[in-house]
Amino acid sequence: MNTYSNADLKGFCDDVLVSMGMNQENAAVVAEALLSANLEGVDSHGISRLPIYTKRISDGRINLNPNIQINVKTPSVLLVDGDNGLGHVVSYQAIQKGIEVTKETGITAIAVKNSNHFGTASYFCQLACEQDLACIGFTNSPSGIAPWGGKHAFFGTNPIAFGFPTGNDQPVIIDLSTSIVARGKIILAAKQGDRIPDGWAIDEHGLPTNDPEAALKGSVLPLGGAKGAALALAVEILTGILSGAAFGPHVKNLYDDKEIGQANVGHFFILLDIAKFMDLSLFFKSLETLLGEMKAVPKVPGTTEIRYPGERRKREKEQRLSEGIQLSTNVEEELIELGTKFNVLFPTPIALENTQ
Repeated sequence: MNTYSNADLKGFCDDVLVSMGMNQENAAVVAEALLSANLEGVDSHGISRLPIYTKRISDGRINLNPNIQINVKTPSVLLVDGDNGLGHVVSYQAIQKGIEVTKETGITAIAVKNSNHFGTASYFCQLACEQDLACIGFTNSPSGIAPWGGKHAFFGTNPIAFGFPTGNDQPVIIDLSTSIVARGKIILAAKQGDRIPDGWAIDEHGLPTNDPEAALKGSVLPLGGAKGAALALAVEILTGILSGAAFGPHVKNLYDDKEIGQANVGHFFILLDIAKFMDLSLFFKSLETLLGEMKAVPKVPGTTEIRYPGERRKREKEQRLSEGIQLSTNVEEELIELGTKFNVLFPTPIALENTQ
């Protein structure tokens, strides 16, 4: 696989979106969100998504420059209508307004409708952590998980994310789907021609499968069996019903060419101003103690270190900023084709000697 610099890929992403007519500010948000995922090793939610986003914008299924409406319903409740914009743009504006409100009220709940796929939920938690706020984020998605005992997908993979500032540049970031694996990883495996591990999915007949194409026609398995399916339902209620967005099988799939109309994805965020609950320095000190004691727990054989959620992301980011981001041949070819379509030159790979 060829290796590219983060700056070059981000610039390419930005240029493609601007060439389509997206305003510069929104294009920069999308590029930053996508490449943040690549830097942290979450390639399934990174720049590999750009081709499908641009395709759906061109199809008229996503609004290139949405007129996002943020209604401050009460001092601590925001209702956001994303006007069918890209989820990164809609959620970024929602979070920025939420941060402003939370610093006044101490807590804010944000319900978002008429949005689209927003990438990694962790990205928005990190934005809050940079302002010393805690964040809980949820989103629904097209059907990917069967209800417990069912063989057809019904709920989305419906991620749940938490972000807690630590007083340094390595917050606690917990980001997990309610499926055993993010559906994006199966999409990426199908794109790359890879098999998927045992226990990830069932096919449309309800039988276990290692074929990502069969898995996409069937169902991803829920995290923890019935417990994961129950969590998916809870997220569906918050993000779909409470926000006024689509829910369950009514959320349209960007990857389905037969779908028409907007996806109407829903998101839900809760922001907390820690300083309104306790002295911020005491919070940081107590959290440092908690994490230190956790990491000091005796380790099972074969384990060299106990890490808290967010540490791996930080280390991966540092490494990829230094050494570059690898792209599979299939993803690379798609992006080159995309650049040709919009008259944007795809960057040159980093020379191997520069990545040693």
